[in-house]
Amino acid sequence: MASTIVSADFRPPSGLHNAHFQTMLPRVLPLRPVARDTEIVNLPDGDFVELAWIRPAPQHHDAPIFLLFHGLEGSFDSPYARELLHAAGRMGWRGVLMHFRGCGQTPNRLPRAYHSGDTADAYWIMGQLAQRYPHALMAAAGVSLGANMLLKLVAEQGGDGLPLEGAIAINAPLDLAASADTLNQGVSRLYQHYLLRQLKRKVLARMEAMPLPLKINAQQVRQLNSFWAYDNDVTAPLHGFHSASDYYRRASAGPLLGEIELPTLILHADDDPFMPANLFSRLPPPSPSVRVEIARHGGHVGYVERRDGRLCSWLTRRVEAQLQQWAPRRQRLTVPYPQHDR
Repeated sequence: MASTIVSADFRPPSGLHNAHFQTMLPRVLPLRPVARDTEIVNLPDGDFVELAWIRPAPQHHDAPIFLLFHGLEGSFDSPYARELLHAAGRMGWRGVLMHFRGCGQTPNRLPRAYHSGDTADAYWIMGQLAQRYPHALMAAAGVSLGANMLLKLVAEQGGDGLPLEGAIAINAPLDLAASADTLNQGVSRLYQHYLLRQLKRKVLARMEAMPLPLKINAQQVRQLNSFWAYDNDVTAPLHGFHSASDYYRRASAGPLLGEIELPTLILHADDDPFMPANLFSRLPPPSPSVRVEIARHGGHVGYVERRDGRLCSWLTRRVEAQLQQWAPRRQRLTVPYPQHDR
């Protein structure tokens, strides 16, 4: 995969160009029905993560593995997760989503939770999957927070440090401080309010269940009204950072793009309301292993197109095409890229 930054071929339907329409559309369209099996995997520090395996599973033990990492407060029930996992299963891949700590069906055991630069759990899970399926090709994808985490992990581990054929990063907030600033302005504050409400509800429940290393009380948590404030008073102390700015600096994957050796596809929309415009102009050039595709429209993990008279996911089509490229020869479908099953 040659290093390049190009325009993505996503074209929104007439009247649905708006970034906020694109961001919200996947959340109002019917949710893709996908069956799953839940597995609890214990971690070295005594906590655990939940894996959601799609059903039915491939019969061949060496079927390729598609490992997905969700976004902030996402889960198996996020629309993009259902769509991408269903597509992987349709192609004969063994699809699995790793829930970050506390994002599955059960609260996590330890005071710490997860954050945008927390690569240890994903690294552990990849190693476990490689041991369980030693002859299976594996590819990973991350969405939003999960995409930043995945790119940071790929950069840290080098070309031979992970059992991956390639990585796909979707709408990664590569400059966390700039994203926090963007989400504290204009209409984007609505997304900030929604996500903060979820985060605060979860941390307040944990404050009742166990002592947390925080200097603020429950009432002060309720009053936090920006990501800068929340990450400074909750995320940073829970995960060993000095402050929000220290966390954003150390967890952002953007400065590491030039160090990536693994074949990597980055998908981004220039009108993403979670991030500043022209995000990649703020970052160092990506390495020769990285291909960046930037859509003019698409919002935050939206990319809803019209095909055969129906609204459907361009994002899913693009990920299908990339998995097709990485798949073992016997696994490849004859379905060409422009087709879709919805």
